[in-house]
Formats: sequence, C-alpha cells, structure tokens
Amino acid sequence: MKKFRPRPGFVVQAFRFALDPNAAQEQALRSHCGAARAAYNWAVAWVTASWWQRGAEETYGIPEGELTPWRPWSLPSLRKAFNEAKKTDRRFADWWEENSKEAYSTGLSNAAAAFDNHARSKNGKRRGKKMGAPRFKAKRKARPTCRFTTGTIRVEDGRHVTLPRLGTIRTHEHTVSLLRRVQAGTARVLSAAVRYERGRWFVSFQAEVKRELVRVARPEAVVGVDLGVKSLAVLADSAGKIRTVPNPRHYDQALKLLCRASRTVSRRQGPDRRTGRKASRRWERADAARNKVHHHVANLRADALHKLTTALAAEYGTIVIEDLNVAGMLRNRRLARRIADAGFGEIRRQLTYKTRGRHGTRIITAGRWYPSSKTCSGCGAVKAKLPLHIRTYDCDACGLVIDRDDNAGLNLVALAATGTTGTGVAGDRGTPAVSKPRGADQKTRITHPRRKTEAGRAGGATPAARGKETRDRTRIEAPALW
Repeated sequence: MKKFRPRPGFVVQAFRFALDPNAAQEQALRSHCGAARAAYNWAVAWVTASWWQRGAEETYGIPEGELTPWRPWSLPSLRKAFNEAKKTDRRFADWWEENSKEAYSTGLSNAAAAFDNHARSKNGKRRGKKMGAPRFKAKRKARPTCRFTTGTIRVEDGRHVTLPRLGTIRTHEHTVSLLRRVQAGTARVLSAAVRYERGRWFVSFQAEVKRELVRVARPEAVVGVDLGVKSLAVLADSAGKIRTVPNPRHYDQALKLLCRASRTVSRRQGPDRRTGRKASRRWERADAARNKVHHHVANLRADALHKLTTALAAEYGTIVIEDLNVAGMLRNRRLARRIADAGFGEIRRQLTYKTRGRHGTRIITAGRWYPSSKTCSGCGAVKAKLPLHIRTYDCDACGLVIDRDDNAGLNLVALAATGTTGTGVAGDRGTPAVSKPRGADQKTRITHPRRKTEAGRAGGATPAARGKETRDRTRIEAPALW
C-alpha cells in the first residue's frame, strides 16, 4: 500500500475520541467489525487454497508448468475476487449489503499487508522476528476494528461524529481539538477507524494538520535520559543539574485489587471450549470488573508517560536516550513485570515523534553496547563489571563516588558533544566507532568440549557426574571487554 505523504508544512496526526453509541449503533459497529474479520478470513482461505492445491499436485508428480497457478494477494486482486464471490458465497450472500464496503475493504487490506509481510520476512527483506503465514482470526479473540477511507466522515460539532452507514454517533468527550482545526482550514480529515478496547468504543481520525514548529524553552540545553526500574528516569542536563523522575508503579499499586478481582473470576462458572460450556452472567460481571482494573492501570500509565515525554520535548534542544533491548530485558523473570510496567519502549517512541513533528529538536540514540553505567563520568575510566545490585559507582581511577543512574545520565549528556552514538570504546570519547564494541560477536564460544566421565563410558553415569558434564558443556567464555 502506498504511503501517504503530507504536503510541505503539514503533518499526519491522529485524534482519538471515546464514543457513546446507543444499542442500535453498537450493534452496527460490531457488525462492521465482524464483516472486516470475515473478509480477512475469506482472503486468507482464498490465497492459501492455491498453496495447498499445488502441494497436493506436487505429490502426484505433476510438472511445474501444469500446477495450479498461484493466486495473487495484492489488494486490487483480492477486491476483484471478493466482489465476484460475495454474491454467490453462502457466507456473505445474505448479509453483505448490511455493512459499508469499507468494512470489507478493511479486512482485505489487512490480509494483503499480512501476506506482504510474510513474503518479505521469508525473503530476508523485513527486519525483526520471522513472520509466519497469515492465520484465521477467531471471533472471540480478534479485537473488533474497522477503517473508513471514503464516504461521509465528519466531526459535526463538539460532541458528535458522522461515519459512513453508521450515521451520527455521540462522543463521550469533546472533539473541539479537531473541530476547530477543520473549521479554520488547518486540518483535513483523511480517514477514520473505530475500535473496541478497554471496554469502550473509540474512533480515531487520521488528519493532515498544518503545524509550525514550536521553539523549545532551552534550545542549547542537552539532557541525558537514563531509564530504570527503581526510578523511572534520571534526567541529567548539560548544566550539571540532575533530576529524578520517580517510578509511579501503577501495576504494583493495583496488584492487590487485581488479585481480589481475579480470585472472584476463578470462583465463577467460566467458558469451557472443550465441553462447549458458556460463561455464566456472574462470571461475565466479574470478568468485566477485573478488566476495569486493567484498563484503569493502562490509562494511568499512558497519562504519566505522555506528561513526561511532552515536558522533555518542550524543554530541551537535544535529548539523548539509550537503545535498550526491551524484548531481551523482559526475559528476566525477576524484573519483567516492573520493566513492562515502566514502558521503556513507549517512552522512546513518544520522544521520537514529539521531538521531530512538534519542536524539531535533535534526538540522539546511544548504541546498545554503550556502557553508560560502567563508564566514569569524571575521568572516562571503564569498569569491567558492575552488577545491578550495586547502586553506587566508585571509580578506582579518580575516586569519584556517585549514584550509578546519575553517572549514566551524565555520560549520555557527554555523548552528545562527541557527535557519535556510543558505538566506539567507552571512556575514550575520541576513539572512532567500531562495528563490534567490547569484542563481542553473535557466536557462543564454548571453552570445554563435551566429554564423557568414566562412569558414563561404563554406561552408568551418576547424577553428580551428569551434572558436572552439563556444567562443563554449557560453560561459556566471557568476551574480551576492550
């Protein structure tokens, strides 16, 4: 799908509002989202049917030129095939006219994007984890969503919006932030998407908005943002001032209430797919009460992160953040819950678009291997090891004693003056960048080859001998530091 490029001086911005639909409108919303899911499943089945057919024909020895041709998965091809099938297919023939054509286009567009991502990932042209082939969306698991790109899409007044086939729907909150821009001619609505999440329906408008860059309060100032669990962020600026943002820990504060709600749910008769048992009304009420706690925590977290990132983007001219391996950090079962609650990845995402689109400030991302906590902010000496439980940095070279988070923040500030991203040797700020800092590589080196004990050769290895063999086999040599 071709990416939309805004006009010079304009940016693409989303405006999200909560809806208050009546019973008939909510039924229509669910029907449109169900139509999008049905069109997606139809596209997946239609494309993969040719894959299975070709596989079956190959087992019979049919030559390549005589196999069933591949079915294309581009959006125009899927639309053409779906328009031919919807009038005769018994899955759509009775009710496809009840919904807007945009609902079916949403499912077909998502299917085309899913097949493209799978093909690019399989050919090595897509970054990130390997993506498998698209699978069917289950009715009870898929999140209801539908997107409108054509038709009547308007913000009527401060409390109503109009969508195709759905009509005018009242909003739960005021829409003045978008309405004033549209009336002044500084915004143009491109599309709208409805979505059900956190127990409520939302509408998101994608608009092309005229935006002028707002000057920050301190254009020459540089701030280093060191994220952590004990404190959410340590902000060290170029003037030497260090500020600590406490970690609100919204999930931990709501954990007692969440445990009580989960215990209530477990004592009700819930659904069972194996026996076909449906959930009782009491289970549905208890589950809704538990979800309300989750939604409240998510809203509190989003509000706190937006306030933090907005304040940073509006004050400093240069922001230095770290390229944290959040997915790898979440594998630590002792810290995963608190890391997820802090929202490290969301902080970086919000800082990236707020600095570029609103204030035009410079954002520098320190390399993933840059040891900001191990480097002395005074003399540049580097410690070989600094365990996480040691919260104070004590330099052996110059005798500097400082909190490790404050030390990391000062190192990030100094990184902005070098013009690099911290991919070189830490502490030596004049050293050119290298591709493999610390001598690390992606291969695991094993110091001791696999060997058998005397008892193992005799066929009766003892548990102690087997344990020693396992330890020897999995012992890994520490990589050279510098």
